[in-house]
Amino acid sequence: MSARTLHVDPSNAEQARSWDGDEGSYWAAHADRFDRAVHAYQRPFLDAAALHRGEAVLDIGCGNGLTSRAAARLTVGGPVLGVDLSGAMLRVARREAEREGLDSVRFEQADAQTYPFTEASFDVAISRTGAMFFAEPVTAFRNIARALRSDGRLVLLVWQGMERNEWFRSFATALAAGRDLPAPPPGAPGPFAMADPDVVRDRLTAAGFGEPELTGLRRPMYFGRDAEQAYAFVSGMLAWMLDDLDETGRARALADLRADIEAHATPEGVLYASAAWIVTAKRP
Repeated sequence: MSARTLHVDPSNAEQARSWDGDEGSYWAAHADRFDRAVHAYQRPFLDAAALHRGEAVLDIGCGNGLTSRAAARLTVGGPVLGVDLSGAMLRVARREAEREGLDSVRFEQADAQTYPFTEASFDVAISRTGAMFFAEPVTAFRNIARALRSDGRLVLLVWQGMERNEWFRSFATALAAGRDLPAPPPGAPGPFAMADPDVVRDRLTAAGFGEPELTGLRRPMYFGRDAEQAYAFVSGMLAWMLDDLDETGRARALADLRADIEAHATPEGVLYASAAWIVTAKRP
């Protein structure tokens, strides 16, 4: 399904073009690499979700489906629905679920801001770095709350601020090649849209959730076994940042990126510091 036929709220059209286009295709083609990058957060995120046998789980922005498949195993047959804008990533998710014999999980290409979830049909809604991209976040979280049963749980993993995420600062600085790249407006859709705890609390309570709790985590991000592998991965992931550079500027940016990655190579792989929030809340 393409972004032209995928039904999304008009405010999310740009996100749909990106995730159901080249960006989503790159993530699908490198599914293992993206999952490995945030692997250090997976266990604490699932522990916070505290999934039990038979619970129904909604996975928002499920991507290549790793968290959905983990939820299916933890709920031992409880129904799991993963939704995402990317058709390419959902094809990976369905393939891997079938390969693992997980018939309790299904996937839908959908905009969680508008998708008509069956009311009060889920015990838990989870999202691992997928809840920061809504154009209308209160509307989206209200729709998710409507899908949860009374006392249903919401569990999110979202990035803390740019100043605490070395990986983002380092890559952006290198690929800027001396340009002054404007920062996105506070709260705009993107990786750091829910970095501010006050913004998180305001959005979730306005959407009908109880007072959320935020737990801070610091973990290393892993980008490859060595500098060469990490450079190939990151330069492909962020190639769009080079689009308006001339040949000299591109060469400078890529040289700066390679040097920074080489400086972060360790015996355990190429590692960058990162920080995230685990957010938990309940529908009253």
